Amino acid sequence: MDYILSASNIHKSFNKSENKVLKILNNISLQLARNKITVIVGASGAGKSTLLHILGGLDKPDKGDVTINNTHLFNLDDKSLSKFRNKNIGFIFQFHHLLPEFTAVENIAIAQMINGTSHNKAIKRAEELLESLGLAERRNHKPAELSGGEQQRIAVARAMANNPEIIFADEPTGNLDSANSEIMHKIFIDLKTKNNRTLLIVTHNPELVKIADNVVEMKDGQIISLRNNTD
Repeated sequence: MDYILSASNIHKSFNKSENKVLKILNNISLQLARNKITVIVGASGAGKSTLLHILGGLDKPDKGDVTINNTHLFNLDDKSLSKFRNKNIGFIFQFHHLLPEFTAVENIAIAQMINGTSHNKAIKRAEELLESLGLAERRNHKPAELSGGEQQRIAVARAMANNPEIIFADEPTGNLDSANSEIMHKIFIDLKTKNNRTLLIVTHNPELVKIADNVVEMKDGQIISLRNNTD
């Protein structure tokens, strides 16, 4: 099996008060198969989002190691880690976090320009992504002029802007109705099958679990089961 990500012995706690420590993740180890969709499920408070943020380098563990394509994330300084994330990882969240003052095409282009892409190349790539997601006619609309489903598709385009190999999504359909959720599910399948991307998705959505190759179940900061959904 070809693994794009490997995490070993991840621990994470927060100081609740002077005398109380809240343990969020307890000795988590996980490998992500390349070009597969893996979902993380479990009750609220199980540690799913915290794990996702650590695996994506947005947060640091108290102890443990994460490698993506043989790069040890937490051996990098903050600047190098930020650069690595921008180039190699795409993020999609429950709330799209689009910049309200910029148009759809600008929101996608900015992600590339931060990574050093020229303005013209960034706009061209953004327009191609909008076209692929059926949003070409929305290129000059600002977020407030877009529906919730359209905004989330723009967020997907932004996540894809720098051509990352791996995409992390935290409750990406949590604010969408069933019709828009179904559109997102098809996009995720296309990202895997047509674009050869690896996806790790935290979700409560049973329909999204159905399209996954692998399902990771968490409880109380630990992985309690791993199953292959394709058997």
